[in-house]
Amino acid sequence: MKNVTIYSTPTCHFCQAAKAFFKEYNIAFTNYDVSTDTAKRDEMIQKSGQMGVPVIFVDDEMIIGFDEAKLKPLLDIA
Repeated sequence: MKNVTIYSTPTCHFCQAAKAFFKEYNIAFTNYDVSTDTAKRDEMIQKSGQMGVPVIFVDDEMIIGFDEAKLKPLLDIA
């Protein structure tokens, strides 16, 4: 099973779309709300160099933004 992590905010449309995508395909994921969790926000910036969300990790693969075309092969979705 893949380890899926998303750094997101509650008001981010692309974050909501990514989480809906994971739920649609029954992909378990860990969500970090970087609008309230400053430690995770700092971690996200350190790992990605990005201030924007979502930042998604599938195992060690980082995806900036919600990119279904990149996510599907990483998650073995046809």
